[in-house]
Amino acid sequence: MAAELGASRLLAPYFSSSQIVWTIIIGTIMIALALGAVFGGKWADRDPDPDKLYLRIMAAAVWISLIPLVGKYVVLLVSGLLIVTVSTNFLVIAAFASCMIVFVPPLFLLGTVTAGLNKFATDSLDDNASVVGRLSACNTIGSILGTFLPTFVTIPAVGTFVTFLVFSGLLLAIPIVYFVSMRAKRVACAVSAAVFAVSAVLSPMSGFAFWENSSTLAYEGESIYNYLQVKNLSDRTVLSTNVLFGVQSVTMKDQGLTGMYYDTALAAPALADHARSALVLGMGTGTYARQLRRYYPKMKVRGVEIDAKITRLAGEYFDEPADVPVDTYDGRAWLAASRGKYDVIMVDAYQDITIPFQMSSDEFFTMVRNHLNPGGVMVVNMNMVSDGRGSINEALQTTIANVFDGACRIGTTYTADVPGTTNRELFAKAPTADELGHYDGCSDSWRRTGGIATVSEPLTSTMRGDVKEQALRAAAWERTHDGALAAYMSEVASRMTPVRDPSPDSGDQARILTDDHAPVELLGMRAIDNIIAEQAGPYREILRKEGIPGLLREVR
Repeated sequence: MAAELGASRLLAPYFSSSQIVWTIIIGTIMIALALGAVFGGKWADRDPDPDKLYLRIMAAAVWISLIPLVGKYVVLLVSGLLIVTVSTNFLVIAAFASCMIVFVPPLFLLGTVTAGLNKFATDSLDDNASVVGRLSACNTIGSILGTFLPTFVTIPAVGTFVTFLVFSGLLLAIPIVYFVSMRAKRVACAVSAAVFAVSAVLSPMSGFAFWENSSTLAYEGESIYNYLQVKNLSDRTVLSTNVLFGVQSVTMKDQGLTGMYYDTALAAPALADHARSALVLGMGTGTYARQLRRYYPKMKVRGVEIDAKITRLAGEYFDEPADVPVDTYDGRAWLAASRGKYDVIMVDAYQDITIPFQMSSDEFFTMVRNHLNPGGVMVVNMNMVSDGRGSINEALQTTIANVFDGACRIGTTYTADVPGTTNRELFAKAPTADELGHYDGCSDSWRRTGGIATVSEPLTSTMRGDVKEQALRAAAWERTHDGALAAYMSEVASRMTPVRDPSPDSGDQARILTDDHAPVELLGMRAIDNIIAEQAGPYREILRKEGIPGLLREVR
């Protein structure tokens, strides 16, 4: 179990820690253990020599001790080879190949142990069941310790690399003690101890992103939830939780607009009927809070961030405003426990590179709508521009438009793509005070969860007029008196695109995400495939025409 949890943390900075990656890890390790049990039983029956059993344990321990030193290079090599050769399902194939190469061999060897121990511990068939039961109990206790200790003790305290070394060292001690007591295999013991010592010394010296310039890498570490990397660049400081895809938070060293999606999201306070309060779900390092503090200094801002270590880094490296309260909690759970209402709610919560499924459903967005003041606006950062039938953005946009339209409105939801990035900002407006006066308060109880319902003459949301260039620019100027921001809002208005209002007759029902059915990880994986295909396309063409030598020349 310790190896399994370590595997998830080794792969997460490259492939994410999504359910897809966890499935691959668990599946491949179970395959390795099953094959090990089969072959271990055959080997024990054919040659019941305990020396060979302890040699297999020793080999597995040495292999695991080398994972923190060599594993990251294998993962990068596999990723580099596949990214120019695989067109679809990159995450699945790359994670599976990495697991097969890095983790299957030692887990196969460990899988042979139980069958061998059963052979050596059984003196007669009269108590064979008791022997098997005790061995199973020992296995289970070891699994319990291997589950809780890495998650709650070693990984948060000393990191993934040292966790591998701690557990491989404990495993290696077993065969060494056996062989020393038997005065056998002294060379094997010495070599194994030497390899372990080399890995223990060298592994902590290089991180997951070992190719990064050490002069710009300000911090690299781990929390219970994430791999964390802070880079201090000439014009900005950035936080990443994944070394291959994307930036999670950024602070510009010059005051003003960031040039990133945060600027487009600043349209939300201008679109809302009032701009007195804001809630940020997925606070990260506080970029939204800093921008709101700069342009809307009188606005009361509150943040929610599940990872306490990110909040600590925000204060240490990112100048997060000290007067903005940040609650360490899951965003949805926080909403469920809160009664507060806000003029603006900004949703920017990601699990590595995908939206958590519980924060992408009809139920979640209904909760957000209920926490908005009349005429309040929600803005959601969708970090993967992926259009077309069956895309993640189609599902999210349909779900959100259905929730905010409710049963009696249309035209509530708009999107704006961010130039030069893979981001899209979605804006949705809650019913205004006047709109709530129609249809008995425009109650969402008229619509069942995940369902589409509408009255015969729905109201047209004021959002349709709010997104016009003149209106958006005027609102931004009136509330901030900042000419640069007001001018930028004119440009944002030109990018505003209405989201089609869901209809029960158009097949939209199947696109609505619910707690019961929200396959955001699979949909996100398709979007990542599209991004990789676009970025890696030229390299694939070089590989097809000039082969590996040509590709290496281009990379150099």
